[in-house]
Amino acid sequence: MPGLGGRLATLRLPHRRGKRSAVVVAVLLLAVLAGLGVGLGVTALANGQQASWVAATVPPPPPVVVQPALRPAAAEGPAPSPAGVGAVLEPLIVAGGLGTLSGQVIDPATGRVLWRHDPTTALMPGSTAKLLTASAALLTLDHQARLRTTVVAGAEPGTVVLVGGGDPTLSAAGPGTATGYPGAARLDDLVDQVRVHGPVSRVLVDVSRYVGDAFAPGWFPTDVAGGYIAPIEPVMLDGGRADPGQEVSPRAAKPATAAAAELARRLGADPDTVTVGPAPPGAAVLGEVSSPPVQDLVATALTESDNVLAEALAREVARATGAPPSFSGASQAALAVLRGHGFDVSGATMVDGSGLSIDDAVPATLLTELLGAAAAPDGAGAGELRADESDQQRTVSLRPLLVGLPVAGGSGTLADRYHGPAAGGRGWVRAKTGTLTGVNSLAGTVLDSDGRMLVFALLSNGPNPVSVRPRLDSLAAGLRSCGCH
Repeated sequence: MPGLGGRLATLRLPHRRGKRSAVVVAVLLLAVLAGLGVGLGVTALANGQQASWVAATVPPPPPVVVQPALRPAAAEGPAPSPAGVGAVLEPLIVAGGLGTLSGQVIDPATGRVLWRHDPTTALMPGSTAKLLTASAALLTLDHQARLRTTVVAGAEPGTVVLVGGGDPTLSAAGPGTATGYPGAARLDDLVDQVRVHGPVSRVLVDVSRYVGDAFAPGWFPTDVAGGYIAPIEPVMLDGGRADPGQEVSPRAAKPATAAAAELARRLGADPDTVTVGPAPPGAAVLGEVSSPPVQDLVATALTESDNVLAEALAREVARATGAPPSFSGASQAALAVLRGHGFDVSGATMVDGSGLSIDDAVPATLLTELLGAAAAPDGAGAGELRADESDQQRTVSLRPLLVGLPVAGGSGTLADRYHGPAAGGRGWVRAKTGTLTGVNSLAGTVLDSDGRMLVFALLSNGPNPVSVRPRLDSLAAGLRSCGCH
């Protein structure tokens, strides 16, 4: 394996995802009614015919009304201190095994830095880089906007054109069949709309929404067959997956053409005649379907660490800001958006929007800045308490970042983690993961034992992620275990 200066080995560890775990809320009403039923039964057995008199004269207790609610993190109580946080983290750091580490912990209520370890050193982030793309998308795009896939009339009779609108979540799955993307549009809905307009003999596909290469620098072609990425084109089915029901499934080498071929099959046209071609100007729209809202796409990209969806969001940021919708244009547009909203991106290098490239580099400071702004109290921004309108709007815009973070032991890429020494973090740590060969990172939020929210970012380069992952989990779980004051 080459050294860090020459990048890491070409073999990469899969971005494994665990099964989602349901959170079950126990309703006390059932227990109360069960207890009441047992009590009446005993009375009937003991008093015989008196049971009917008891039931008639003793009023029942009032019903129990359960009102579950999410409470905000504590704004009062002992504030965490650098000494308190250091006392928890430093022994774990000294124990070693973390390779080259960049890390930082902040208090988002005040912006105070509570702990740091080479925080400005830019390291390969893996998928924690999706936090940059997601933040840029939330700051730029309408949260309720949807990406539209259309079919329009072609120039020749019987010809239709599938026009890519940037939605990689469009699904080939049948009605009632789950897909990897919640709320995804269905290809069958497009088919039903197009059929109304008459028979179709040929299908073209318009991919002009994007420009440039479909494969980013620092990606590995084996990751397409491995199921972790597809060439980035503005229309595909189920993120290019061969199996819509599997999160990790071999991807199409030409996803736009594959999507058009499947549309042709379902319309009764010859899939072998599908080619890439532009839609005629002003062509009549024969069918249209829409993706879930942008804020839902962001949440899915973060929770499931979906590389294709992150790249699609990056392209939309480029289009919205007037940059070329290419890898270079999208990654530079995302950094420009963050810079324009007051974040220090000077140490970051991005060549894609997903963090899959080994040419990406991000410091822990930027990750904590982004998450700190998302987690700041209303009217405040990360760094210090501020109440001007721009900082308020920045925090409001970035709030959905927190919704998308996987829950330790509960959802997404953290569902099967936080066992053993790190078990105390289950349900309390919410963080974006990042895993490549020799790369392991974790960035998110945690409530300490006093109920105060902390924001952290931890990036490790060098050792095998299998050995580093439980160490990073223990660091985050350690923040949960202390009052840190």
